[in-house]
Amino acid sequence: MAGLEPPPGVSRGSLRVDLDFRALARVVLVSGMRPIVIGAGRGSRLGPETEDIPKALVPVMGRPMLEWILDALGAAGFARKDVIFICGYRADVVRARYPEFTFVLNSDWERNNILASLMCARGELAGGFVSTYADIVYRGSTVKKLVSSPHDKVLACDTDWRRRYVDRSLHPESDGEKMRADGDRVVELSRRIDSASASGEFIGVTKFSAEGARELLAAFDAAKAVRAGTVWREGRTFERAYLIDLFQDMIEHGSEFHRVDTHGGYMEIDTREDMACAEKWWRESAPG
Repeated sequence: MAGLEPPPGVSRGSLRVDLDFRALARVVLVSGMRPIVIGAGRGSRLGPETEDIPKALVPVMGRPMLEWILDALGAAGFARKDVIFICGYRADVVRARYPEFTFVLNSDWERNNILASLMCARGELAGGFVSTYADIVYRGSTVKKLVSSPHDKVLACDTDWRRRYVDRSLHPESDGEKMRADGDRVVELSRRIDSASASGEFIGVTKFSAEGARELLAAFDAAKAVRAGTVWREGRTFERAYLIDLFQDMIEHGSEFHRVDTHGGYMEIDTREDMACAEKWWRESAPG
């Protein structure tokens, strides 16, 4: 790979000729970063599918959603043993199936939301991280783009997002975590963005460098000091906030967020109707 040098003390000539420089590059890129799967919720809208297992383990296209996520993370060089899984509902099931994970418990998962859930793992964030929702399926190419980005705070964006709402009667476009961007710089994140004005939909996958993680934690603490116990954004309390609520707050205070794109290579599984649509969505999505 152009620009990649051998490790210190090792000459190019002594390297095995079959060394995969691209794989080594990915290892270098993710060095020190941890993959974090935010999977504390039950997913009650899936009905009986989550009576005995958490949402992350519900099969989609023949495999648990979590397996699709692990494959996507693996494509960018992340090993399963490095995964931090934020658990809550039926944590015992995930612990039994994936003993190699590091587990962080969100014991208040029924009363908080995804931002609070991520902050349960704040002790693991300092070296930088890639975080992902647990109820989605997406391509490994998206994670590769995230870790390759030179920016400190990067969000994955689906530019072909509206096609998935055509067949959804239970999940309207107004529920989408939409973004507006100026080039690759994100200027707004909100469910209330008009669909026609949106650059795409935030898919729930992020990259924060060590510096970005420090900024994120500082912004969370500052917001909590003022907003804890009160309504914060779009009618939600601070305790029930989404990731986009904090990200938008940071943007409004001058923080720079950037995006990388996928063109339909993503889907959210929120209802049983989504499960029925999944194979069609995936088959029709662009490969990149």
